[in-house]
Amino acid sequence: MAGDSDPESEVFEITDFTTASEWERFVSRTEEVLNDWKLIGNSSGKPSPEKGEYTSGTWEERSQDINFADFRFSITHHFLQQEYVEDEGKYKTEEDAFPLAMEDLLCMNNDFPPRAHCLVRWYGFREFLVISPGANCEAIISESKCNLLLSSISISLANSGCQVPMFVQIQQRWRRMFAGECQGPGVRTDFEMVHLRKVPSQYNHLSGLLDIFKSKMGCTLSPLPPINIAIRFTYVLQDWQQYSWPQQPPDFDTIFGGEVGGVEFGKLPFGACEEPISELHLATTWPHLTEGIVVDNDVYSDLDPLQAPHWSVRVRAVENPQCLLGDFLMEFFKLCCTKESTEDILGRGLTDEEGKDTGDISSALSKLTEPAAAAPISKLSVSNMVHNARKHIRRHRHIDESPLNTDVLNSILLYLFPDAAVEKSSENPRNKVPQSSTGDKTNQEKDSDYNLYIQLKSAPSDSLTYRLALCMSLVNFYHGGLRAVAHLWQEFVLELRYRWENNYLIYGLPAGPPDLRCCLLFQKLQMLNCCIERKRARDEAQKMKDGGKESTRASTASTSTREVSPGKSWDSWSDSDDEFFECLSDQGEMDGSHTEGEKNGSKTKPDGRLHPSNNMTLLNSTEPLYIPITQEPAPMTEDLLEEQSEVLAKLGTSAEGAHLRARMQSACLLSDMESFKAANPGCVLEDFVRWYSPRDYVEEEVVDEKGNVVVTGELSARMKIPGNMWVEAWETTRAIPARRQRRLFDDTKEAEKVLHYLAVQKPADFTLHLLPCLLHAAILKLKEEESFEDIPSVKKVIQQTLSQASKLLHHPNHDYKTLEEFINQLMTIETVITQARSLKAKFGIGEGDNWNETEELKTFVSTLLEEPEVTVLGAGQGPAGSIIHRLFVNSQRLADFTSDESALLSPLDEDLAHAVKSEDRSQSGGSSSMSAFPSPAGREFLLRTCVPQPAPYSKALPQRLFCVLMKEEFRLAGAFSSDTSFF
Repeated sequence: MAGDSDPESEVFEITDFTTASEWERFVSRTEEVLNDWKLIGNSSGKPSPEKGEYTSGTWEERSQDINFADFRFSITHHFLQQEYVEDEGKYKTEEDAFPLAMEDLLCMNNDFPPRAHCLVRWYGFREFLVISPGANCEAIISESKCNLLLSSISISLANSGCQVPMFVQIQQRWRRMFAGECQGPGVRTDFEMVHLRKVPSQYNHLSGLLDIFKSKMGCTLSPLPPINIAIRFTYVLQDWQQYSWPQQPPDFDTIFGGEVGGVEFGKLPFGACEEPISELHLATTWPHLTEGIVVDNDVYSDLDPLQAPHWSVRVRAVENPQCLLGDFLMEFFKLCCTKESTEDILGRGLTDEEGKDTGDISSALSKLTEPAAAAPISKLSVSNMVHNARKHIRRHRHIDESPLNTDVLNSILLYLFPDAAVEKSSENPRNKVPQSSTGDKTNQEKDSDYNLYIQLKSAPSDSLTYRLALCMSLVNFYHGGLRAVAHLWQEFVLELRYRWENNYLIYGLPAGPPDLRCCLLFQKLQMLNCCIERKRARDEAQKMKDGGKESTRASTASTSTREVSPGKSWDSWSDSDDEFFECLSDQGEMDGSHTEGEKNGSKTKPDGRLHPSNNMTLLNSTEPLYIPITQEPAPMTEDLLEEQSEVLAKLGTSAEGAHLRARMQSACLLSDMESFKAANPGCVLEDFVRWYSPRDYVEEEVVDEKGNVVVTGELSARMKIPGNMWVEAWETTRAIPARRQRRLFDDTKEAEKVLHYLAVQKPADFTLHLLPCLLHAAILKLKEEESFEDIPSVKKVIQQTLSQASKLLHHPNHDYKTLEEFINQLMTIETVITQARSLKAKFGIGEGDNWNETEELKTFVSTLLEEPEVTVLGAGQGPAGSIIHRLFVNSQRLADFTSDESALLSPLDEDLAHAVKSEDRSQSGGSSSMSAFPSPAGREFLLRTCVPQPAPYSKALPQRLFCVLMKEEFRLAGAFSSDTSFF
């Protein structure tokens, strides 16, 4: 009993009614978001949107996640960015003004926007909120959940005072079903929606839809206020049989069977292989009608598309149509991603001979020293030598097994090396070898298209590298793919080796050192040309010297030995590193008796002088100071420069490393010192510095003992530092003219390095080298084709693409993914140009005699590619409208026959077309003229009015019903407002 009376033993159950439920948290969280976005209070006072502003303006959105228990929602704010000046007098806000959304329900400036959110199209809002289930959440299907959400947003709007309409997305996403509410001071608008798969027969016309609208309003006023009606019918044209795609097919006979000349290989293909325009949508609109003006019921309709006051057109393009230029680029780009080597592709047997020639530089040099039989001069044509050089490739296989057709290969080689068709004699081979067109280069450089290679780091459009890229892409696409590409590269490298060994300059390359602004392959070919030029210069000088000696010498043994191989240079008989700029037979001049004098710069006979230097005299004598003939510095490609910089950087910052780095960089300095000593006997280091580096010789005026002003000079402080490299080099150099010095540029070694570099390239490597040139050619092709069509938007995109390509192609390590995206951009540009060409053909631009009509049609087609929807001037009676009508007439004419019969029909001629057009214009009724059009693919009705709801004495508020009738869809989107103060 005592236990029962203990108060601690009693149990009390307490319920805390202040604890928030999940529903209350959801409502509170929604209100917080509205406050954060500053959507509280009156939203009226803004000016009405301008006509077309919903399409041309900028729409923005912001989102926030909110939870209802463990169910995630996303609330999104959509709004049109409007710029307007606040004017208190003009836009004065009233306390009981309608919310902005209710004003938008009645605004007619943006009916049927071509590109907007579905709620904007149905209700005409410029600002609204949408609550939708999260990405991985199930749809809100049950009616109880829908009502719970609607009550939640209703409370949130009432508590916060937000006047922006708020919607909840219900049902499956694809159905685009929304329910919502908008609240204002004493007013409320409910948004309801109906979505069916089939159109009910009693509502398949305007009369039935008006009945729905009136019954839903339930207005008891008599007569009813006038209902404003806007109607749009959309017709779809899909049949282009009478106006087929005008792309000309490629001439396959020329490409495959006939002669393939330079014209074919010098051009890239362009255009779509299929019709790029799939559909044309014609929207006929009656923007301002009232109930009594138009009749549309199940028996008769006044809605004749030809009589519609407003026509607008949009086109639907084929997604990713097959285009020739895009296919060329993409197939070539795929080669850059291959892993196989040339040996893997062509087989070891086909590359054995090349491996012996190019696999080892020393063996190649040894081959150059082998004695060769004398050959008649007349047999030394490029075409004959190319044929002989390729014999060993075909020796071990049948001609039918060649990856690349022989005729095609010969045509390509003649296109790449057109000088091969000209017989050359050894008397004047330099003049017989044409180079890049230097005469026209001055004019071409003024053209931005020619200088495009600098921006893209490719090669000039008249160069060998550029033409090789075009040939490689054509061979890859038409003549055998990867194996044929590898075969062509082998033949190309063989041709280069032949030209090096026989002193023929490579066609299509500008003179001079490698241009570091171009791609690496172009630099390598320029380097090889530099080697050939140096070798030819030495050989010609040697022949002249030998010719002079023949007149004074009786011995012919030496002469006959040197003429054994007229194609080889004298220096190439030695593969040692100690090759000199010019090897003389009178080496006796450099005996021991002169060595000491040369070291001291006291050689009595000057040699290698160019001209005196500006009245300067030597410091230790009155002899003038002569500028010597010096060796040109060695040309270098960008990879060699990078390699050299890496070697120098690895030497570190220590004193020993700095000293070694200076010695490596002083080869040119030593050569110039030797030339200076030879040209100026008795000179000193100060003389050399005065000419070579004037800043390191400091002069000043001083007064001597006699009071005369004299100029004295001395070396700069850095030249007096102990262990200075210039001082050490001056003490060790001898007086040797440039023609007798060791060569700074060993052309034999450098040429073999270039040939070896090219021979070991995998297909992925050399195609990647050629890709910038091919992209360069593609951009030029796009610019050329765009100039014919004159599309401003495409011109702007091409300029943006060039800017992107400049950054992409200048990067040393190409990103394959970015390259592929760039090629896709070029394909998109090609597609737009082909679409413009297709539309111009269908609208007959250029065929008419009326200049004004032609210009109007050009503007119409150009705008059609840039805008989502284009207004047809004059509707069905204008130039464009007449052509569109004719297109539908032809399509309907074919639709009346079977497919076999329609194939035999000829296109509708001009007389019949004008007769049909005249007949249609004379018709005021609908039956005859409407037969030219198919049944509309979609019908849209927009009904608006203002009536007092829910009682006759309530405020007159906006009511709106948007109806969509399609073959497999029936949608009603209603906005019905009611007065919450006087009801």
